[in-house]
Amino acid sequence: MLLEVATTHNPATDLGYLLHKHPDRSQSFDLSFGRAHVFYPEATPKRCAAAMVLDVNPVGLVQKSRRFGAHDQSLAEYINDRPYVASSFLSVAIAAVYGSALAGKSEERPELAETTLPLSTRIVPLPCRGGEEILHRLFDPLGYTIKANQYPLDEAFPEWGSSPYFSVELGIRARLRDLLAHLYVLIPVLDDNKHYWVSEAEIEKLLRHGRGWLPDHPERELIAERYLKHQRRLTSVALSRLLEEDQPDPDAMELLHAQQEQDVESHLGLGERRMRAVIEALKQHNARRVLDLGCGEGRLIQAMLPDKAFEEIVGMDVSHRALEVARAHLQLDKLPPRVRNKVRLLLGSVVYRDDRLGGFDAAAIVEVIEHLDPFRLSAFERTVFEYAKPSLVLLTTPNAEYNVRFDHLPEGHFRHKDHRFEWTRQQFRDWAESLANRFGYSVRYQPIGPEDPAVGPPTQMGVFSR
Repeated sequence: MLLEVATTHNPATDLGYLLHKHPDRSQSFDLSFGRAHVFYPEATPKRCAAAMVLDVNPVGLVQKSRRFGAHDQSLAEYINDRPYVASSFLSVAIAAVYGSALAGKSEERPELAETTLPLSTRIVPLPCRGGEEILHRLFDPLGYTIKANQYPLDEAFPEWGSSPYFSVELGIRARLRDLLAHLYVLIPVLDDNKHYWVSEAEIEKLLRHGRGWLPDHPERELIAERYLKHQRRLTSVALSRLLEEDQPDPDAMELLHAQQEQDVESHLGLGERRMRAVIEALKQHNARRVLDLGCGEGRLIQAMLPDKAFEEIVGMDVSHRALEVARAHLQLDKLPPRVRNKVRLLLGSVVYRDDRLGGFDAAAIVEVIEHLDPFRLSAFERTVFEYAKPSLVLLTTPNAEYNVRFDHLPEGHFRHKDHRFEWTRQQFRDWAESLANRFGYSVRYQPIGPEDPAVGPPTQMGVFSR
């Protein structure tokens, strides 16, 4: 079986620092079930690819199991797909051979380990018990692009139908550690099998490698069930731990942090300036049906509500508490039916495909993306620009260069404790241009707030249209 990891980061050969494997030589590693061979089929400044070929010894596995009294004295011990397909053997090899990269460590280039890179991976062959659908259910919410080719059971007998095996290519912008963690967990989930005994120790592995993405994955129950080989007790414990290890009260913390951000920016009146800029842009483009994604407490909706130009307004947020506050602020039950009926509030996430978001004229995404982990940006991009694809997208985010003008903001700190990043003007433009080109939009930029001649405006807005 083959696992290839590649990047087009500049210089792409930096991949060697992350994997702790030099591009100029091949290496082999002894494992309890065979050998792993690592080499670089391509290593140029523009693209670098590291390949791991796993050579499983099936006879050795049977002999080892018999030494421990675990055998069924049938041909199935020898005749199976285990030596030939990506499975839990490959997950063990990832941890053994790429352990430092999986842990996010790079002694020579520590900053590189935390850098979001354009990454791709190829896995051949990969069993997908449940077909291509389950591949999408597991990887789409994480922001991957997917190319999958299914193998027939036998090319000589097409009437036998398709096999459960695929050649799969995945693409994402993420840290390498995130990509490897996703593969470590999800390869055996796709295979729906493990080659070793599953005990309580597997719960710890699942939680460790699922940190930051598994608690709010829409298929977390399926992932836990398959990863733990359908052992109900272990699955129940794992799901309970996932909920416990998430923020104890994320809704309350989100509202607290939002207030802290408002306190930092209050002297500039940025909240009001953002709303005015967004509403003006919506009206300039004659947007009548509008999404407010990450609507929070509903302030933008409240400002839009009296305006007859807007016929339908849908606010969506991931926080139950924020939506409750929004309902209280809007006081919909006290409004005339004509006004009340044009507003809907939805619980949902901007990183998961949602059919309810299709068919709108415009989407406003105000101070939202900086709250997303960088590896989730790909999922966000596809949710908004590929699936919902409104004609107009208004997206605001802080300008990191302006932070030096906030007297009470310590150097190097973000404006909000929940911000995962804050971009400079050039970083925002680079991301926005790439986004517009990939999804068929044009983009222009609008400053919001007082524009400093040295560091620019406090808030930057991208106006995407098609």
